[in-house]
Amino acid sequence: MKNILYEYAEAKKELCIKNDSINPELYKEHNVKRGLRDINGKGVVTGLTNISKIISFDENGEPCEGRLWYRGYTLQSLFDKHIKHDEFGFEKTAYLLLFGQLPSESELSEFCEALTAARKLPRNFTKDVIMKAPSVDIMNSMTRSILTLASYDRNIAKNDIATSLMQCIRLIALFPLLAVYGYHAYNHYVNEQSMYIHMPDPALSTAENLLMLLRADKNYSAVEAKVLDTALILHMEHGGGNNSTFTTRVVTSAGSDTYSTIAAAMSSLKGPKHGGANIKVMEMIKDLKKHVKHKNSEEEIREYLKQLLDKEAFDRKGLIYGMGHAIYSVSDPRERIFKQYVEELAHAEHREKDLFIYNTIESTAPELIAAKRKIYKGVSPNVDFYSGFVYDMLGIPSELYTAMFAVARIVGWSAHRTEELICADKIIRPAYLSVMPEIE
Repeated sequence: MKNILYEYAEAKKELCIKNDSINPELYKEHNVKRGLRDINGKGVVTGLTNISKIISFDENGEPCEGRLWYRGYTLQSLFDKHIKHDEFGFEKTAYLLLFGQLPSESELSEFCEALTAARKLPRNFTKDVIMKAPSVDIMNSMTRSILTLASYDRNIAKNDIATSLMQCIRLIALFPLLAVYGYHAYNHYVNEQSMYIHMPDPALSTAENLLMLLRADKNYSAVEAKVLDTALILHMEHGGGNNSTFTTRVVTSAGSDTYSTIAAAMSSLKGPKHGGANIKVMEMIKDLKKHVKHKNSEEEIREYLKQLLDKEAFDRKGLIYGMGHAIYSVSDPRERIFKQYVEELAHAEHREKDLFIYNTIESTAPELIAAKRKIYKGVSPNVDFYSGFVYDMLGIPSELYTAMFAVARIVGWSAHRTEELICADKIIRPAYLSVMPEIE
């Protein structure tokens, strides 16, 4: 059967290309910073924030070791001094980002109780909303659920700080359920696999609940839960300028409600240029394993990486995925912290052969990229270089990779929404310069 609408759109496509294309030279001529970044990759300053800070260049403008602060604390200091190796830090870090200071034991206990109370979906919501029209795109499934939750909230029209905070905390608590239940619905109705829906356990942390909800037998190891907890902390926040957080601030500035704001952020995050990076890394590794005969050969892996850069392998885009970041140059501080936990999990899961591949790429790729490309800053692995590997070792299906990012980043979005509500009194409205020819 012919799709008349598609055929019409296909026929009109070239007309759009003809009339909507803009000469790239015009951006230079008019000094327009595409993507709100200058030619050296430095972001255009569009706002102020107390929530986080990123440093990748020293006072002389030279690339330096990357550093990331959450509310005045470097990530490294949080893990060294405030999050013990044998404790789960998601809830403590979420409190820090939301309220601007580390909690006392009683404040943390109270916050965890609030999350537990909020981790309950409306009656029949799972059956009537999540289980109906399941999608392979779990981000779309979650976004639909977020917008539907708005219809259960009598305070939807209120935009005061307390109401917004309440709604944000509720969504932080519910995101693991929306992600995992959405996957189970897809896995059952589309993949025709067995379906099981567990209830969250109030005695468990966010990371523990995630693993428990996902697995049929509810079982997980302490190492698995700790590594997932670490991954969530590292993905929680990354400044106001990343695409999804900036979306949060833009939509908040328009006076929109919490659910619409977070749904917009979700739509931004799901883009492959933002939240889907770890999937591309995993696809690249899979292709490497297919074409490299001896997986323990540094030389053969090196040769494959050269082929990637020469657009002769994988997707022929000339990219080594997981290498480089829009902001960081010498190092991504999140990756530096994450790596030790990745190695611990890899040894526990007997995945040393895979770890060798990742380590070889990490040590070899920057040199190859520097020799091949003229770049203004250094290249180093980013946090998503390892995150897909971690999720794979945890048995988390690839359909949930970007959703795991969302489970973490909802905390940062919530903090930025609150800050925007408190501090900003203007709608965010940048200008676009018209280069349209005047016909009449």
